Amino acid sequence: MRRLILTVFAIALAFAGGYGYGRWYGPAPGAAAAKPARRILYYVDPMHPAYKSDKPGIAPDCGMKLEPVYEDGAGHPGAEHPTAEAAPPGAIHISPEKQQMIGVRYGEVEATAGSQSFRTTGKVAMDETRIARVHARLEGWIDEVFADFTGKQVAKGQRLLTLYSPEMFATQQEYLLALKSKEIMQTSTLHSARENSDSLLEAARRRLELWDLSAPQIEEIARTRRPIRNTTLYSPAGGYVIARNAYPKQRIMPETELYAIADLTRVWILADVFESDAPRVQVGQGAVVSLPYAGRQFHATVSNILPQADAQTRTLKVRLEADNPGLYLKPEMFADVEFRVPMARRLTVPSEAVLDTGLRKTVFVDRGNGYLEPRQVETGERVGDRVEIRKGLKAGERVVVSGNFLIDSESQL
Repeated sequence: MRRLILTVFAIALAFAGGYGYGRWYGPAPGAAAAKPARRILYYVDPMHPAYKSDKPGIAPDCGMKLEPVYEDGAGHPGAEHPTAEAAPPGAIHISPEKQQMIGVRYGEVEATAGSQSFRTTGKVAMDETRIARVHARLEGWIDEVFADFTGKQVAKGQRLLTLYSPEMFATQQEYLLALKSKEIMQTSTLHSARENSDSLLEAARRRLELWDLSAPQIEEIARTRRPIRNTTLYSPAGGYVIARNAYPKQRIMPETELYAIADLTRVWILADVFESDAPRVQVGQGAVVSLPYAGRQFHATVSNILPQADAQTRTLKVRLEADNPGLYLKPEMFADVEFRVPMARRLTVPSEAVLDTGLRKTVFVDRGNGYLEPRQVETGERVGDRVEIRKGLKAGERVVVSGNFLIDSESQL
């Protein structure tokens, strides 16, 4: 009996000692159990996940280190990837090493202002308001021609030709008679007679002036008391003779156009603007006209927009005016015309950031920790080397501007 009691006491004492040891020296209540070792299933090429290997090493195609794939589906140990719950929907993960390998660069979505430009072609033309057409106001015969070929440069007031006109000759004689009559009537006691002589003289002088006889010529007639047989026609403007219909011994009428003289110090440029660009062109807007083969540029101003479009080319004629120093712009020359349109502030990204497949336009947005989110955007006009974003992005976001095609291929895989 005594032995049984001692056995029960020893068992109780051992149980109490084990409980106390576990209480004071064992793990704290609720402590997590040690994690079992993660088992590697295989190794993959980070650039070409289709390539698999059962042992670590270097990928034979791109030379990158193979990354392990674990049984739980995670990447290699120590990788700082966000959890699946934290990753943006539809985002893809590309490690920094892989981004460096494919040359990924980033840019920002910014609100920028600038100017938009578009180019077209134009043709130089003469300014129609600077073309002088020379006519004689009376009938006669040409005696001598001084501007004797088309293309000759003449100055304002330079002699063009001499003309004999019987009607002009007769009017000069009437002027001399009126002048002599006035001198005779100066001694007359009749006041009305003197007034009549003055009126006749003034009427004859006025007729000579209307027939383009200059004041010095009329004074010469009065001084010499002899009519001028040949009347001289002078150039009304400076420029180049673009048309000539005056030859010696030719009979002319008042309606005969003898010369056309064009002033080329200011010319027109007729530019062809497509219908889609027409709303961006306004009267008074500036443009730059250049001659590629001459290496020169000229500043021009839009003076008129013709109201009718060409049915075949679907373009509008826009007329610009430009000064022509040195006369480098010659009629019928072709020139390049660049219109610059100022634009208000708007959201833009570098043009390389937009991946345009024809059906959609995609931009890859940096979401941090190596995650890139493909986002569909709506673009607008181009502003220099940037493109307007109308929908899909916010100011301050980082977007990929280099390596888009490789990232898109990665997302497809």
